[in-house]
Amino acid sequence: MSEAQPQPTSENGCANQMHPVTPMVPDLSGAVPTSTEARAKRRIAALEEELEMMKQEKGTKQRKTTYYIAQGRAICCMTILYSSLEDLITENDRRYEEGLVDSLVVGTTPEQDQLQCSYLALAQALPWFHSKLASLDVDDCEDMLKKLKRGADAACGDDTSTLKELIAAWINQDFQVSPLLRSNSKQLRGFAHDVFGKLLCPAEWDWSNNCGDLEKGLFMSKILVQAFKAIFTSPSSAREADGDGDGADILENNRRAQWMLNQVKVKTCVASIINMRKVTSCSIAYVVCQSNRPRQGKESVLDLNQVQTT
Repeated sequence: MSEAQPQPTSENGCANQMHPVTPMVPDLSGAVPTSTEARAKRRIAALEEELEMMKQEKGTKQRKTTYYIAQGRAICCMTILYSSLEDLITENDRRYEEGLVDSLVVGTTPEQDQLQCSYLALAQALPWFHSKLASLDVDDCEDMLKKLKRGADAACGDDTSTLKELIAAWINQDFQVSPLLRSNSKQLRGFAHDVFGKLLCPAEWDWSNNCGDLEKGLFMSKILVQAFKAIFTSPSSAREADGDGDGADILENNRRAQWMLNQVKVKTCVASIINMRKVTSCSIAYVVCQSNRPRQGKESVLDLNQVQTT
């Protein structure tokens, strides 16, 4: 038998066994070649991730905007009617820097005291406001205040629109005026009208020239109670007020009604949304301003900015 002849081995074959084949590297770019499909998939995945992050950021920003606007609806009816939020913050900062934190010391003006009282009321109505104010930078703080004021303005506009219709209907029903009042007209309003003149007349000026106890029935008129209920509970609840002063304990009555409903799902009222637990001087002043607007004529429009509360 002849011996098996060894197969010839080329120099290239030996080189391949000794050194594994590596990807070809272009001379100019230095990039390792990849497939077009793989590159497209990776790019699409990166874009999808970027898009998802943008959606999350947009959602977070939208939630903050909605929250601030909703919280801002409580400002005018629970804290301030006429001063800007910036003025309140400036006064609080001034007092802190000067060491006037514990009490209202002698030397401050009534206007400054009012600003500080309003800031405290604001911090109570919006418990998160003070700490949030300290944690935000200048731009974010300005953005937050802008959205809060946007919510406050929206609430004022909504309440004015609601009472414009309701008060005209209440006066037509209770006083039987002739001709009937129209909610979309300022004619036959103000002191030129006997009914409106009586409703607008200050307490010390008795419209019927029958001076008596100036505090009797003060802030308890039927229309004022109805307006308060229409704003803070619901327009339908305003029908429950019957006679001057009846139903004045509005918030307590509303809580009892909600308790009686128990498991029945009902729409949350404004008082619950803004965490309003009692009737305050600021809320009364707010309702007085709002309820006076539909009663006044063209020549006299009471502005919330013209009213100060103590």
